[in-house]
Amino acid sequence: MSKSGIVNVRMVITEEKILSNIDKVQKLINPNSKKQIIQLEDDAYFKDLIESIKTYLIEYPKKKNFPVSVYKAAYGLVEYATNQFEENTKKIEELIRQREKNISLAASLKSVLEAVESKADGWKDQVKNISGDFSEDIIETLGVIGRSKSNTSDNYKDALKLINARIGNLETNLHIEIDMERIEDKSKALSYIGIEVADALKLIPAPEETVQTVVEENVEETVTETTTATPEETAENQKYIEETRVDVKPSLWQRIKNSKVVRAIRYIMKIKVVIEMPNSLPEGRGE
Repeated sequence: MSKSGIVNVRMVITEEKILSNIDKVQKLINPNSKKQIIQLEDDAYFKDLIESIKTYLIEYPKKKNFPVSVYKAAYGLVEYATNQFEENTKKIEELIRQREKNISLAASLKSVLEAVESKADGWKDQVKNISGDFSEDIIETLGVIGRSKSNTSDNYKDALKLINARIGNLETNLHIEIDMERIEDKSKALSYIGIEVADALKLIPAPEETVQTVVEENVEETVTETTTATPEETAENQKYIEETRVDVKPSLWQRIKNSKVVRAIRYIMKIKVVIEMPNSLPEGRGE
């Protein structure tokens, strides 16, 4: 079958169908949606949606007559995905800060526990000094250990077990690792959109009527505000508006370029290394 034949078959996909697929993708990456991306590598449905959008953009016969509605929807999807990726980056940075804080708290609690166990001078003051960093039950449990006359009683053992468990949780940060994996999968999906859809969308010229409408509206506002403007000034204003309007889209492409999958995965993997550094490397998926 000839290449043109393949194109004709694929272009049976209607404009309405592509708009529907774009909407489905946007819902999948919406952080408030119930159904979201879990594993990009295993989500064939998501990949098929992206592939259909990409194919439509690339193989549309006459790019100059490309449907404005599809262009706007695809561009909006890319912009939305980029914004979500940037939000994920902020969340990752917050998790790193929380991880560092937890490690510091674990060291502090471990130090106070040693003082309490040995009944060191000023152990009560040390417990008081960390009371603002830990819950009331932790502070009370430290008091139980410090006041205990025997380290073989059940109360002493239970109290010690509770404090050591708290220290272990702060050091391992299991909940943070789970959150990191969840954000990693979302970021991969968002970057996948950036690569597949944004690169294909750049092949299509921006709809002229959209640009023209913006220019005409801005020119009208300028003329209204400056009623005494000369024809030369009006021409200069229109030229300025056109020049500044052109700069809008490249800014988004630059953001997408900075959000490529390889760059994103490198960043995320670097963060995961930071998180796993305090402990030995766990056995698991081997990724």
